[in-house]
Amino acid sequence: MAAWGREVLHVFDRGFAGEPWLEECRQAGIRFVMRWPKDYHLRDGQYRERSAWKIAQGKRSWGKRALWESHRQQWSQGGVVALPVTHPHVGGQFWLVVSRPGKGRLPWYLLTNEPIETEDDAWSIVFAYARRWRIEMAWRFTKSELGFESPRLWAWEPRIKLLMIASLAFAFLLSLLEVSSQGLRQDLLDQWCHRTGKRHLLAQMPLYRLREALSFLWLVIPPSIPPFQNSG
Repeated sequence: MAAWGREVLHVFDRGFAGEPWLEECRQAGIRFVMRWPKDYHLRDGQYRERSAWKIAQGKRSWGKRALWESHRQQWSQGGVVALPVTHPHVGGQFWLVVSRPGKGRLPWYLLTNEPIETEDDAWSIVFAYARRWRIEMAWRFTKSELGFESPRLWAWEPRIKLLMIASLAFAFLLSLLEVSSQGLRQDLLDQWCHRTGKRHLLAQMPLYRLREALSFLWLVIPPSIPPFQNSG
């Protein structure tokens, strides 16, 4: 965290919520958004220690917006409100941003040290946390498809070399997502990883299909790469 400093906004899920990690973030001086469990305690503007849901109870939303839920493929109406809070044992001023997705769905309680002055500021925190799914998808791909999860090497240097090779392959796949590669990308998917049906047409999984398409292509037409010379 110290290496990036305040250049990035760190997003943490509920597993990181609590005094130890919050204190770590404060000492590192980073910008962060942390999903806060509703029963975890904070202090409100009157310095009363209460559960997060009780602090937000009865507070009117600052505003509402139509939100697109990509995993449900539908629009929903959501509200947001932000409240200044402190932690009983960690110094510093924080904001509790509450995202209310609508009837029948649980709200998000997001703790951040970003200054919240307007409704747009509050929505920016909600959208930053919502982007975690994209990050999770990227990590899931690198762990499963590229083998980042369990390289079968004990020595550190060979392991680093293997991960660098996998990173190079990942960079190549990402380059195929550029607008300039749209024709090549579509040809790969149509000819070597063709899918039919509404579910596959709507699903957003281009890296998985691109990797599979390239795999089938190179099985049929192996790339002409000169063999490596053994220096020993």
